[in-house]
Amino acid sequence: MTAADRHDHRHDHSRAEPREDRREDRGEGHREDARIDDVLNEVGPRLRRIRRERGATLAELSTATGISVSTLSRLESGQRKPSLELLLLIARAHQVPLDELVGAPPVGDPRVKARPIVRHGRTMYPLTRQPGGLQAYKVVQEAGSEVPDPRVHEGYEWLYVLSGRLRLVLGEHDVVLGAGEAAEFDTRVPHWFGPAGDRPVEFLSLFGPQGERMHVRARPKSS
Repeated sequence: MTAADRHDHRHDHSRAEPREDRREDRGEGHREDARIDDVLNEVGPRLRRIRRERGATLAELSTATGISVSTLSRLESGQRKPSLELLLLIARAHQVPLDELVGAPPVGDPRVKARPIVRHGRTMYPLTRQPGGLQAYKVVQEAGSEVPDPRVHEGYEWLYVLSGRLRLVLGEHDVVLGAGEAAEFDTRVPHWFGPAGDRPVEFLSLFGPQGERMHVRARPKSS
């Protein structure tokens, strides 16, 4: 990994989303709001159906829940939005799970569909899609003959090696991490990392201003 590559890596973390991506995010937010509205609109008919299936009148359900008949009627007709407090009382009276009253909405596609970033023998696969904050990447780095040239920038970084061996130069430390090993460091300390030896390395990189820390493995550089 060259000095220019490492510098580019830092900017890749903080680059603002393209305008098209922001429009896609807003569109997804509108679709999610529409799904929630659909779920809420179905609660009233579902409440009426469950009550009738159990042969209960509004007056009987009012006695069991402490909710007025008028409120129950408005809930069933959709004239009143259901609150969690009211739904819990009704679910307890009918002895059904809360999910049966609300109906669980379908889960959206959780997959992160982002284009890999390829540059000078290194391929970075974004694992997060929210702008700002903690950013995660899966990185595949081909072996090369780069000479370590540590750089500094704002932030904090975590590395976890999936396969191969990763050399990390951090201040006065020079370490080699194997598969299953992790490191964390303040990126204001001069640092560089890349494949150790003539084989590629695959690792996870998490970069952000804050977060939970992992164990640091480091030893003084041999003189």
